[in-house]
Formats: sequence, C-alpha cells, structure tokens
Amino acid sequence: MTEAPVDSFLLLSFGGPQGPDEVMPFLRNVTAGRGVPDERLAAVAEHYQHFGGVSPITAQNQALLAALGAEFGRRGIDLPLYFGNRNWRPFLADTVRQLAADGRRHALVLATSATGSYSGCRQYREDLARAAAELTGPELAERALAGPERAGLPPDGGAARFTKLRHYFDHPGFIAANAAAVRAALAALPPQAREVARLVFTAHSIPVSMNDSAGPEGGLYLAQHRETARLVAEAVRGPGAAFDLVWQSRSGPPQVPWLEPDVNDQLRVLAAAGVRAVVVAPTGFVSDHLEVLWDLDNEARGTADELGLEFVRASTAGTDPAFVAGLTDLVEEQLTGRSPAYLGELGLCGQNCPAGCCPAPARRGSGAG
Repeated sequence: MTEAPVDSFLLLSFGGPQGPDEVMPFLRNVTAGRGVPDERLAAVAEHYQHFGGVSPITAQNQALLAALGAEFGRRGIDLPLYFGNRNWRPFLADTVRQLAADGRRHALVLATSATGSYSGCRQYREDLARAAAELTGPELAERALAGPERAGLPPDGGAARFTKLRHYFDHPGFIAANAAAVRAALAALPPQAREVARLVFTAHSIPVSMNDSAGPEGGLYLAQHRETARLVAEAVRGPGAAFDLVWQSRSGPPQVPWLEPDVNDQLRVLAAAGVRAVVVAPTGFVSDHLEVLWDLDNEARGTADELGLEFVRASTAGTDPAFVAGLTDLVEEQLTGRSPAYLGELGLCGQNCPAGCCPAPARRGSGAG
C-alpha cells in the first residue's frame, strides 16, 4: 500500500481531571490493572482537590497547541491540529475516531515527553495502536507495533498512519527555553545568592527496572535527563557548570527500587553541605502541571523553608517561543527533510527505534497530570 501523505498533526499527552468528580475516575484509569486500592488513590486525589479538582495540564496542552498552530501558520505548514490523551478526555481513541471521520489518513504525533522510556515513548506507541485497533479490529495492534515508527490502518480505515516525532530532550529550542527559565529564576534570588545558588534539575522518577530497559543498551532515561540538565546548566553558567539531577513524584511500592535521590532528600544533603540557595528546574516536564505545582511548589519548597534554603522554582518550557519553534522544527524534519538539530553527545532518539526498544517493566508506578 502506498503511504498516505501527511495531512494532520496530533498532540498526544497524559491527561488530567477537569473537576472534583473526575479525580478518582482519572486516577483509576492511570492505575488500571495494578490493583491499587481506592484508599491509596484518595491520598493522591487530595492533591488535586487543593486545585479545585482541576489539573492544569489540559489547558496547558491547549495553549501549546494554539502556539504550535500560530507557528505552523508563520511557516506555511497547513495541517489541522488534533489533541488526545492517554488517561482522560479528550481520550486518544475518540480523537482517532474524529481523525477517521474527517478523512485524515496520516498524522504526525508529538508526545509531551522529551525523553525515551517505556512510559514516555513505547507506551504512547501502544496507545496509538490500541486506539486505531478499535476502528479496524484487534489484529491491528500487533501489526502496528511491528513497525517501530508508525501505527497503520488500511485505506478504508480513515486515519491511515501515525508517525511519532522524535524526542527533543537535547533540541536547541528545548534547551534554550529551559535555560531562559533558569536565568529568570536566578534573577529572582537576592543578589548575594545568585552566583552561589545550586542548580537542581528534576524529573519524574521511574522504577530502576524501567530505566535499565530503556534504549538499546539500557539506562536511556537517566542519561537523557542528565544530558538535558548538563546542557541547560552550561548554557546558563558555562562549560563544566555544577548541577544536581534529582527525582520526584515517586508513586510505586517501597519495596520496588526507583531512581534516586528524591528532590527533598537532596535538598537536605545540600543544606548540610553549606548550600544556602537553590534554583529547582523541572526540565523533566514540559508544562507546569500538578506534579510541578504540588511536588515542587508545595512539598519541595516546604522542605527548603524548613532548612533555611533560599528556593526558587524555574518555569517549564511551556509555550516559550524557542520551545514552540523547536517542536515545529521536528514537524519540518518529516515534511521537508529538514536536517535534525540536536546538542550534546547522545544523538537522535525516537527515530527508527528497534521494535523491542523500551519494553514495559513487570510493574510500574503511576504518573499524574
């Protein structure tokens, strides 16, 4: 079958509740199949209730989609934009049905995860295959996953193909946006603290087993987050700039090893070593959603206050023009053959992935939006 030309763009994300009554159903979706009791979910649900039961992630994704649409227009990219989620409305399956109803046959897909891992890449590929299979039958899932880059539908199935865009953890636009946020955070510190403030970069912790299986040789998730942190630190303070890479938002059982150190533990280590000011930069996230607002602005800031640390949290890339332009570059790589831009030493990721790359671990914890 001749491949259909690209005719649409799909922003694919995690999802989040949009009202108090949606919080528990959303969390049950996130943890489906893992036997997590409601009493454990209720503790996480309380975080959402501090924000009226509304996760900001949906509005943030809609703002990103609008910014991308404006940048597409400036560059003459004529693609209708769609939005779908893994765990909440608009669900990806509904978006795929809409693509089919609109006669779209080849969508470029951008996932809101800058790095590779099971949850940040392979699972999104599985989500696409599963959503497409609902239109054409379960046999599609196996066929779709056999092709590492794409999930396909036959010609009469509407949206015929999905091409997932590569990761952007080291794209110049992503680095520039985060570096600008760190500079702004440093400027918010008292003058005497700016030069000595420690740069602390955070990302969502995952089970060690998931990191060990990420990428052809393992360890991809940690390596890519460390590379992002290094590139941002050096963009702000020059080659060899000191920084810490820490983890947050752990949600798994205590007997399962996850990536460490936790951000709160590291703040205690830094304070004990004489550090008196920190800038915490959540480069592992692309928008200021609930895990940033609660885990950093509430919990980590509270830890810093207890320790007497000056604390400023940098913004995420969000809709920074450099970030939006960089994501549009990824689209042009597919549409025009634009040469891929990246920084650092790890090279491109997310193109021509081996079919078994980043497999699902035996057990995994949940994220949140």
